[in-house]
Amino acid sequence: MISQRQLFLQHVAQPSSAPLLLEIERAEGIYLYAKGGKRYIDLVSGVSVSNVGHCHPKVVKAVKEQAEKYMHLMVYGEYVQTPQVQYAKLLTENLPKKLDSVYFVNSGSEAIEGSLKLAKRYTHRSEIIAFKKAYHGSTHGALSILGDESLKRSYRPLLPDIKFLEFNNANQLKNITNKTACVVVEPIQAEAGIIVPKDDFLLKLRNRCNETGTLLIFDEVQTGFGRTGTLFAFEQFNIIPDIMAIAKAMGGGMPIGAFVSSKKIMDTLKFNPALGHITTFGGHPVSSAAALASLNIILEENFASEANRKGELFKKYLKHTAIKTIRGKGLFLSVELENAEQVAKLHEICIQKGIIFDMFLFCDNAFRIAPPLIITDEEIENISNLLLQAIDEAVSS
Repeated sequence: MISQRQLFLQHVAQPSSAPLLLEIERAEGIYLYAKGGKRYIDLVSGVSVSNVGHCHPKVVKAVKEQAEKYMHLMVYGEYVQTPQVQYAKLLTENLPKKLDSVYFVNSGSEAIEGSLKLAKRYTHRSEIIAFKKAYHGSTHGALSILGDESLKRSYRPLLPDIKFLEFNNANQLKNITNKTACVVVEPIQAEAGIIVPKDDFLLKLRNRCNETGTLLIFDEVQTGFGRTGTLFAFEQFNIIPDIMAIAKAMGGGMPIGAFVSSKKIMDTLKFNPALGHITTFGGHPVSSAAALASLNIILEENFASEANRKGELFKKYLKHTAIKTIRGKGLFLSVELENAEQVAKLHEICIQKGIIFDMFLFCDNAFRIAPPLIITDEEIENISNLLLQAIDEAVSS
């Protein structure tokens, strides 16, 4: 009989010629369980999605209860749906006052698309500025502001009027002018290898945007929901964006995203033209119920501050001559080795040992540590010891 793996390769479209091909039957907490019972430690969290862990019972309960009430009813924005309303209320209560309006979508890429449209609509400008080595998604608009040519050259022409600056280079901020609709930035660059802003770079960026009437968009898709030690990373830099894109961990494992701004800015989508942004499934009631449960868990259990402490434990335990540096904040860490070959070998060894980590798109000599925020101190110590053993093997080979 044909296997699931063969069916996967035959009928499920893949973006890579070398998928991991792990056949996962169930997941719980920080663990994935493969066919045959092998257990894997998840240091990826579905790329910063499973912040509250896999199949958190409160999220599962919320999904089941909402699915029994109603699922899709009508295109987004027409009906008053309790899960959306309650989520928007709780989220905005935990954000600065100027971020008081939530537009629900399905994913991070869609949140970026909506943010770009909103900025152009509000400012009546077309120029967009982004940063080199930034990743914002792979739809056409998001791809246009992706900071690496190799991933997008086959899809040109893309959006016009895009400029790229270097992250942490304050001297280049003069390129933001009164022709710039928006600047899109990750408060901590993810796929560049977890690059943290320095020397008040984000404050200088905020000030320059204020001077030119440019909207500042923060892509918090990977950094949000407690991952970096605060509910959202921007809180650590004493600035507030005009628009914020969120997704990934938002749904506690269910697909959902949003862009958040002030009601004044967001209301421009209502006219000239009306229906300035439309989505059928954005803010799906089941996903919104899961998101509400997830956000409550993060807030009630103080996951954000705990992420800081737990991140420091990884830094404490991961001492090895082959580790050049560990960058990042909270449980959003990059471990840099000597070269890409060592990282590739380590990845292979770790899979055998039952540890799943992920590499970066634009930093091939480092790997990420971004486990579910529910990880325990004991698990961190045990995982660190396993990683050190694996690094020994990777370096010696």
